[in-house]
Formats: sequence, C-alpha cells, structure tokens
Amino acid sequence: MSIKAFELVPVIERIKLMSEKAKTQLDCIDVCGKNLYIGTSDCFVVHYTIEERTQPSGKVTFHCDKIGHKYLALKKPIVQIKSASALNRIMVLCDNTISMLNMLDLEPVMGGAKIKGVNCFCFNENPQNSSPFSVEICVALRKKQLQFYTVTEDKFIHLRDVSLSEPAVELDLDSPFVCVAMTSQYSMINTDTGYEQSLFPYDNENSRPLIKRVGKEEFLLGGPSALGMFVTSDGISQRPPLQWSDNLASISYLHPYIIAMNDEFITVHSILDQQQKQTIPFQGGVYLENFDGKVFIASGRAVYSLVPVAWEKQVQALLADKRVTEALDLAKNANKSGLSRDKINKIYKRFQQQAAFIEFSQQKFEEALELFKSGETDAREVICLYPKFLPSNSSFTRCAPPLHEIADINQLCRGNEDLILQYKDFLCSYLEEIKGTKLAVGYKQEIDVALLKLYAELNTEGLIPLISNDSGCDLNDCVEWLEKYKRFHALGLLYRLHSDHDKALGIWQKLANGDITDESFPGLPFLIDYLSNLSDHELVWKYVDWVLSNDPEAGVQIFTNRPTSEPPSERMRPDTIIDYLHRFPEAVISYLEYLIFQKKLEKEKYHTHLAVLYLDSVLQLMKEPNAKKEQIDIARSKLRHMLQMSSLYRVQLILGKAKETNMHAECAILYGKLEEHDKALRILVHKLKDYGAAENYCMVNSNGKDSVVRKRLFHALLNVYLDPSYEQKDQLIKPAVELLNNNVADFDTVKVLQSLPDSWSVHIISQFLSRAVRKSMNLSRNTRIERMMSRGENLRVKQTSIELQREFVTMNDDRMCAVCNRAFSDPTFVRYPNGVVTHVHCAKNRHVCPVTGKLFSTKQS
Repeated sequence: MSIKAFELVPVIERIKLMSEKAKTQLDCIDVCGKNLYIGTSDCFVVHYTIEERTQPSGKVTFHCDKIGHKYLALKKPIVQIKSASALNRIMVLCDNTISMLNMLDLEPVMGGAKIKGVNCFCFNENPQNSSPFSVEICVALRKKQLQFYTVTEDKFIHLRDVSLSEPAVELDLDSPFVCVAMTSQYSMINTDTGYEQSLFPYDNENSRPLIKRVGKEEFLLGGPSALGMFVTSDGISQRPPLQWSDNLASISYLHPYIIAMNDEFITVHSILDQQQKQTIPFQGGVYLENFDGKVFIASGRAVYSLVPVAWEKQVQALLADKRVTEALDLAKNANKSGLSRDKINKIYKRFQQQAAFIEFSQQKFEEALELFKSGETDAREVICLYPKFLPSNSSFTRCAPPLHEIADINQLCRGNEDLILQYKDFLCSYLEEIKGTKLAVGYKQEIDVALLKLYAELNTEGLIPLISNDSGCDLNDCVEWLEKYKRFHALGLLYRLHSDHDKALGIWQKLANGDITDESFPGLPFLIDYLSNLSDHELVWKYVDWVLSNDPEAGVQIFTNRPTSEPPSERMRPDTIIDYLHRFPEAVISYLEYLIFQKKLEKEKYHTHLAVLYLDSVLQLMKEPNAKKEQIDIARSKLRHMLQMSSLYRVQLILGKAKETNMHAECAILYGKLEEHDKALRILVHKLKDYGAAENYCMVNSNGKDSVVRKRLFHALLNVYLDPSYEQKDQLIKPAVELLNNNVADFDTVKVLQSLPDSWSVHIISQFLSRAVRKSMNLSRNTRIERMMSRGENLRVKQTSIELQREFVTMNDDRMCAVCNRAFSDPTFVRYPNGVVTHVHCAKNRHVCPVTGKLFSTKQS
C-alpha cells in the first residue's frame, strides 16, 4: 500500500555551459552544503550554488546560480565527484584517475596529486586518523587491490594495500569492513585482517552492481532476480529482502526509506517492513545519492531533489488508511531531527491514541487496550463513547483536534447486542487496569462512576469491593442505575459511603425482611456488624428492636462489639442497655456475660443479676419434662463456673434459692463463699458422694492462701470422713485412707494421729506415716543447713567489719569532699574502699567510686 513519502522538486532544470549547442550529458553529481558539483560526459566539472526555499504554503523550491565550470581536457566522462569541505577540495574520477580540484575556482591543486588505475573510490566515514585537516579514502584499483590514502590539501598519502581475488568495480565502506562488487560476485573484506568472504554472485552482463551502507556494519546489495539483499559484516542477512524493479541504475538510503531508481521510475521501500511505499515516474535517471540527509537525483540534463514529506503527515496519512502498525513503526523510527525529546514523545503519544481508537473501532480490543495505556489516553475520551457513563456534573469535552470520528459505541455496534456487550467488557477491563495508576490521576470520579455502572449492568463481583473501598462514586449518578439493575446491597453501601446511614439501614432492613432481594446481601449478620460500629446511637436504637426480634442472640452483638475507641455516652450505658434487654432473656444473659467475662466489670449488681439469671435458667429447665439432660448439665456448668469464679454476687440470695432444690453442688460452692467449709464438704461427701470433688474443693478454696488454711481445709475433710455420727461411716474409711495417702493433701501429722480411730492399724496408714517422717526429717536437715549457713555468713560479715575498722579516717576542717570539693558540715560521710571520702549526698552509688569510676564488689555489705 502506497504512501507519499517524498516530493520530486526541480533543482536545475537545464545545465548551462559555454553555449546551448554543447552536447553535454550529466553523469554524476556531488552536493556539499549549498555547493552542487556536476560531472558531465564530455569531461566538464560544473559548479552551482543552490538555495532551498520554503513557500508560505509549505511548498519547497530551489534557486540555483552557476558559479563556474572546468574542462579537464581528458575527453572522457566524469565518473565520480566527491567533495571534502574540510580541505576545500573536490576529488574527481575521470579516465581511471583521481585528481584534486579547488572547490571554489575548480583549478587543479599545486603539485598535480593524482591516483591512477582507479575503478572507483569512497570516503572512509570512520577513519583511523581523526585529524580534521585530512580525509581518508578507499580506492579500488583496476588490478586486484584496494588502497587506503590519507588526503591533505595537496597530496595523497598512501597508507596500506588490501589484496583481492578479483578487481573491484563498486564498493562501500564501514571501517574496517569494505563491501565490494567484483567482476562476478560480491565479497566482504575485513581490512584489518585481510580476510575476504564471498557473499553471492550477480549477473554482470544484464545488471550493474549496487552497494549502499544502511547501518552499522550493514549493507544493501543488488541481488539476483531484482532483489535487494541486506548483508551484515558477518556475511549474513538479518532482514527480509526487498523486491525491486529490473535494471536499477542507483540506490540510496534515507532512514527509514530505501530509494531505488531505474530508467522509468523511482521506488521507495521501507527498511522497517521491506514493503514498497511510493512510486515516482522519472525517466532518464543517471544518478541518485543522499548528501547529508538531502536526496538529489540527476537525469541527463537536469537535477532534482527528493524532498521528504514531513513524517507527521506520513503517519497521519497511514492512520487515515487505518494502517496502524505501519504508522506507529514509522512514527517510532522516522528521522525527527530538530525536535526535542519531549515534543517527540508528545507527538508519538497522540499517534498512539489515534491508533488506539482505530483498533477500538475495529474490535481489536487487546491492541486498543495496550495503545490506550501506552499512549496515556485521557480515560474520559474512552468513557464518553458510552452514553450516560460519564458523571452528570462532568464538564469534559473531547480533544481538539479530535482523535477520532466515533460518535459513540451505538454507531459502531448498529444495534448488535452481543457487540455492545463486548465493548462494555472492554471498557471494564480497561478501567480496571488503569485504576490506581498514574493514568487515573485526576479522573477518579469518572472512572469509579463508569465502573459502578458497568458492574451493576454486567452483574460482576467487582461492584461490592468498588463501593466498599474509597470510591469516587457520586449519589446523583449511581442511585438510579443501581435501582434499575436491582443492586440493592450495593445501593446501601453507596449510601453508607456518603454517610446516609438511615437510608442504607432501611434498604438492608428490607433485604433482611425479604421485601426486596439481592443475592449479594450477606444477611442479618452484616447489618448487626454495621450497627455495632455505627457512631450514631439514636440510629442504632431505631433498629435494635427489629434486630433483636429477629435474632436476639446475635442481635446483642450490637452492644458487645462496640469499637474500643468509642467515647462513652448515656445511650450506651450498661444499665440502660440491661434495662432495655429485659424483654429478651437470651440477649440480657449474653450482654451480662460480656460485661463480666470480657470487660471484667466488678459491680455486684451485674454479677448477682447474671447468677440469678443462670439459676433461673437451670430451674426452668429442671421443671420442663422434655428438657434433655445435656441441656441441664450445660446450664448448671455455666452456673457453677459463675459461682466459683466470682466473689461479688449476693451469696445469701443465691443460696436461698438453691437450697429449695436439689442443687447440692451449687450449694457447696455457695457455702464455700461463706467460709462454711464444713457444710460444703458434708454436701459433697454425704449428699453427692463425690470424693474427688471434695478434695478439689479443698485445693480450690486454699489456692493462693498460706499452708495453715490449706491444712485446715484438708483436716475438715478428714473429719467429715471420720465423723462417727454418720450412719454410713464404714463406707468412708477407704476415701479417708486415700486422702491421707494422697501426695496433694497437706496435714498436721500430730493432729491426724490424734483424730484417727483406735481400731486402725499402722499398716493402713503406713504410706502416710512414711511420707510424714520423710518430710519431718527433711525439714530438720534443711533447718540445720540454714542455721550453719547463717553462722558462716555472720562470721564473714564480722571479718569484713574488723578489716574496715582497722583503717581510721581523719576528719577536720581542712578535709574536703572528693566530689564537690566542699568542707564537711555534718558528722556523717561516706568512705569508699579505695580511701575516697565524700558527702552522703555526693555518693550516688556505693559500689562505684565517684572520682575514679572504679567498681567495687556488690557482694559485700
């Protein structure tokens, strides 16, 4: 597909010499700045100056003036002209001889420096000698040899020779590599090593060899079957070939285009995709070359310039043809000289945005998505293509000049519902990708509103997270949309987001009652959690009664799960809440449990209230004929735990109620709270016959107290076992013996022996007696050890005291404190072991000398 990359503009429409009758044909040209040199078929060198002018319309024209000409008198055509502005010289190849002329007057240089036997030559753009007053050339001789010369103002200085297998007829150079066309084939020569690598043959009878350097160590060669072959210095091709016309006369390269000329046409190919982009009719072409970024073409009697069309216009033309890939490749690789990096980036991003909308209009969604992102497209440019998706208060207007001609997606879809759905899925993906990135900065509301409408319509999982987080969704735009698609839970969340809690709760109440439905609504627990965190207490109380009526056990969490940072208020006082919860027994029990067990409130009325409720619950279950034993056991377990762990409830009140029933275990705990341990133990032993519980009672009630209390409780239990008045006393002998032999129990041995029946043998209590003897002996030995250790310590202290008293301290009016250097006004002082004497208040640490810092042993007192 074609594109206008260049315009053909005349430079010199007819060469003028001595007279119009002279039969002059142009053979070669060279351009250096404003100087144009022409070599003719009848051995003339003609000098023109040219000036490029740009008209107000943008059209480029050239003005030329002939400066002079020179006849070389060799009667042969001029084959090559090369100018060296640094030397003020031009080098002319005529009759296989290179000679030098002055650039200004075309006169031969003094000394007549020449190189003979030359087929062709080229400049070395990467010379080893970097002197600004010389140039380096590579010369292909008629014999099998290349020669390198350094050229000065008046001489050619020979550098080195490189041997060839055949004479070279064409060459180009990217030092140290020379690509040459020999008589029948192309070769790559490494001039540093002299290595010659054969590339491929060419038809020397029907085509002329063509070589052009197109990049670092890369050349373009005229290959067989009119192919343009790219070859690197390694002898390989890294690009597909170009398909040219036949009989090419010349080629040139101006990035990113390869320009080729035959006797009828000029063709332009892109080096990026190797496709032909433009064809320009041009007959009689003899010479084509790029001179410092300007391409000039010569026919037999005229010179033209190929003026590049601005790369921006070329890209715009490709985009107009919807050739997105070509356009962006050209925009990326075009010659952008004269523009700043920021300007180039700005232009390129606009092209990417235009390309994105082209791909978007063709349903190439993946490509469009990447281009929208890489081009940093304003998200509103995309959203506005979807009717009613921008916020109603948005003042956005489309870019000018416009990036596209799309009215909206309805224009693209033409009523196709499936296609409309695809476009909405695309917008959803695009907005999700850019949300939270730099591309979304400044457009949070527009993006969030559009996403909410998309999620609501497409019923996707992203709707709830979008509204639950910090969202820019506006009520005015979204309420109607959410109601339309029955996204009621999301509507409640939106009201919450905008602090309209009453409306949010009203919607969730309807959802919980089933008046409206929404599968995404989590149910009553969500509403309870919401109320438990709501700071508007008036609103909380408005919905509490309804919640507790539906689920009193869960509803109490409204009060128990309040935020810890919530300031106290009259409406949330525990007494107020308890008074209210009396209509819901389960709820009031849960709330009291929260106050006592979690908040650790130590108020008698709360503890008594909970104990009474526990007791009433147990009594109620015991009255029910169908109550399961498991239920009763669980209820009594909770009551016993409460009675045991708390000491704040009114014991007599609870005991009075418990005694009316057969709740012996509870009564035992209550007697224990009243310090009536004998009654408690008799209940456990005589009524419940739970000897393990009796022992545990002694341990629990003596926990944290001294051994005297512990011994008293275990003696009380033993006395209960040995009570001679108990009718079934024989049944208690075994537990009494087990108690005595128990390692946990603690007794006064003498009292035990005094209380034992005379009928008991020593064998029965042998284990108890053995343990008691061991304990007594151990205590005696430990006491003796402690006494001896105390005596040793006493002797050591006396020794220290005697040693300290041996040295005397003289205190008089001249004695000064070693720390503050003041006199002692008080008879008290401090002396350190190293002899330092200080005031008492100056001795900060008795183990560290305040003057020397020496540390004294802390073991001595």
